[in-house]
Order: sequence, then C-alpha cells, then structure tokens
Amino acid sequence: MPPPSNHLPHVVILGAGPAGVGAAYRLRRQDRATVTVLEQNPVVGGNAGSFEVSGQRLDYGSHRLHPACDSEILGDIRRLLGDDLLDRPRHGRIHLRGKWIHFPLTPIDLLLRLDPRFSLGTARDAMRNLIGRSKTSEDTFAGVLLANLGPTICHDFYFPYAEKIWGHDPSELSAIQARRRVSAGSFGKLVRKVLASVPGFKPPGSGRFYYPRRGYGQISEAYAEAARDLGASFRLGHRVTGLTAPSDAGAPWVVQAGQDGQHQTIHADYLWSTIPIPALARAMHPPAPPAVQQAAAALRFRGMILIYLELPVHRFSEFDAHYFPSSATRMTRMSEPKNYALLEEPRGRTTLCAELPCEVSDEWWDMDDATLGDVIAADLDQVGIPLPARPLRVHVKRLRQAYPIYLSGYEGPFRALDEWVSTLPRALSYGRQGLFAHDNTHHALAMAYAAADCLQPTGFDQSKWDHHREIFATHVVED
Repeated sequence: MPPPSNHLPHVVILGAGPAGVGAAYRLRRQDRATVTVLEQNPVVGGNAGSFEVSGQRLDYGSHRLHPACDSEILGDIRRLLGDDLLDRPRHGRIHLRGKWIHFPLTPIDLLLRLDPRFSLGTARDAMRNLIGRSKTSEDTFAGVLLANLGPTICHDFYFPYAEKIWGHDPSELSAIQARRRVSAGSFGKLVRKVLASVPGFKPPGSGRFYYPRRGYGQISEAYAEAARDLGASFRLGHRVTGLTAPSDAGAPWVVQAGQDGQHQTIHADYLWSTIPIPALARAMHPPAPPAVQQAAAALRFRGMILIYLELPVHRFSEFDAHYFPSSATRMTRMSEPKNYALLEEPRGRTTLCAELPCEVSDEWWDMDDATLGDVIAADLDQVGIPLPARPLRVHVKRLRQAYPIYLSGYEGPFRALDEWVSTLPRALSYGRQGLFAHDNTHHALAMAYAAADCLQPTGFDQSKWDHHREIFATHVVED
C-alpha cells in the first residue's frame, strides 16, 4: 500500500491494547486515515500483552482467542500470525466442594465426580425453576442468577466466585453484571454448554480455542507490526498529560504527551480513546465539568495481582487452567502458560500464574513477592495439589484496572461520562476500558474494526456507530 496521503484525516489513538492496534491496522489497511498510537507502556498489548521472564513468554493472566471471533477478524489474525496461531483443545478443571470437575463441563464429570448433595440440589432447583417457583423480582446480580439457576449453583459457585472477583456481595452488584459476565446464566444455557461436549451436539469450535505460539500478546504485536508497515506511527512509553478539544469546527485536537521528561504536542483531526473512560475525563484541559469529574470518580475498577511461580519441573500438571470459586482459597484462577501452546521449552522448568483480585488500597496490593508466593502455595496445599518444590523465583505483576465493577446504579455515572464524550468534537471512546465493558479480545477487535469502518471521507458516520453500540451492548463474555 502507498504511504498515507496528505489529504487523509489524522487519527490519534490512545492505548495500544487490542482495541487500539486493531483500529490502527484497519484504518491504514483501508487507507482511511493517518494514524498515531500513544501507549504509556514500552510494549503493545495492554492487559492482553505478553512479557518474558527466564526465557519463557508469559501473559497477564489467562487469555484465549475464542472461536466466536468474527470470521473477518479471525481471517486477519490467521494471515498475520500464520502457523503461529494454534488451535488447541480446552483442558481445565474447577475445584468445587472438594471435587475436581473438568472445564468445559462434561456429562461424565457431572454424573460421576460432582458432590452428590450438589447434584441433588441442582436437580431440585432445576425442577423448581421449570415450574416457576424460583422467580424473584430483585434486579441484581444475585437476583438474576437465583431466579435462573437456583440457590445451589449460586451459593456454591457463582456467589463466592463473584465476591472474590469483584470484592462485593452479589446483592450489591448490578443485574447487568450477571447478564454480561455469566454465559451459562440459565439452566437451558447450562445444559447446552454441557451437551456441547457430546459428539453430535458439539457446535463448531466448541471446547477449543486459538492461542499464539509466542504468547497471547503476539496478537497485538502482529497487528501493531502490520499497522507500522502500512504507515501507522507508534509512540510507546508515552504518557498522555493533557487533551484539549477543538475550539471550533476547523480546529484540531491538541494532545500533550511525555516520555522521560520530554514533552510533545500532537495535533489530530480525530481523538480515539481506548484508555479507561475516567482517565480520559481527567486528562482534559480545561478540566471536564464537575458533574463529569464526579461521574469519573464514581466508576470502580477491580485490581488484580498476578503471581508467577517459576518451578524446577517440566510441567506442574496436564491442565491449562484451574478455577477456584470457593472462599477457602484467595486466588480465583491459576494457569500454566506452557500448556496453552503445548511448549517443551524451557526444559525442566515451568511457570504458574495465579490470579488474586483485590483493591489497590488493601493489604494485598503492597504485599511483597515472597509473601504472595507463600499465599498461593498455601492455597494449593488447601485444594490438594501442593507445589512439587519451592519456587525458583516469584515474580509479580499488578493490574490496576483488571475488571470493571458494575455496582447497582453504576449506569448513571457511566451514562454521564458516555454522553459527555458524545459532546466532544470528533472524539470516540471505545474498547474494554473506553466503554467500561466486560468483553473478550474478539469483542475489542470488533469495536476497533467497527470504528474504522465508520470513518468515511465525509466524516464519521455517527448513526452507523450508534447501531454498532447496540450490538456491543449484547456482548457476553466467553468463559
């Protein structure tokens, strides 16, 4: 493709996660705009990135590319990664009431391995649900799931898991959190998920996922490299220090960014933000209206500590991920990156990644690496899969905005921010962080492609974008 034409509009994209690099690639591939991407980290990928420790590529937690990915986007990823995009079977397990059951769920496990009281309770709840006795009018996370799944699954699985992940009692969480985050939110959906493992009932892609050979961050890296080849500019390690909206129809956005004490001013025709929407509001000069600032302060994110235990064994287990819904353990999930790509290197060593959600203000956030490693070791002892040896080292990463928390009533502050963004000339906030959304990478990329497709020679097609927003609102996280 020829270099960007001078007459094209200039789009500055804030953030180089999947939503940012996907839009940069799409805009340049279709020659719709010149593009500059600003990213505060030294590498692309955001929370979906990868990094290297002791010769092994690691991710920020457990990530997979789901077969539900749009066919055009999946085609682009296949073309960009080639043979490095692996098609892998899912092979995890859940620790539930002292038993291990396979995930994705299988009929055999549910019949033979579940605690009998749990099985009977679930069957009883299903019958009550069938005749309508479990209905409730409470429009909360707890109310929606109790009405659709009954008390057994809720109190033994979803409720303790939700409280660990989001740090709030399920009755304090919005019903939208259940509808967006729980893909098996009814007995009908649960049955379909179980049947999806049975030959003859299995839909295409069921029980499988795509994963890059060099870690999940390879997806964002490939998009960024392709966008660069097409003329996009990436300024990594640049933190946005100020944003000034156009003063009139012909004026540009003025973006202030800094790196190592050096400050730059960038002019843009369009500002597309994938950073957390409260951060966008805080970056404005002059400041956003007080009501907008109050709304930004009201939105809550859950932090995450990722604890990596490097072990002197070739593999810890055959499983890619373990899930821990019980409040008896502090971590929620543990993955073994080596098993995602079925790697044999490094030989004689593997790394476990344990996920510990928390608040950035609590005692866990400032805990030292060794102590956090001991917490995970104790959790593994608790569930009967102790570490085979002391870790060679413990490495910790901290994510300040791992999950949006949908407290009851969160819609008001988000709507205030969203409506404020709509008043900014030639501005867009999208992606997981920009729309305060629960989503997967394929959802973020769908938003990126949609945004790029809305940029026409005559301007941004707002009505088309509004239609896409209606679709985004139906996204449900794939587990």
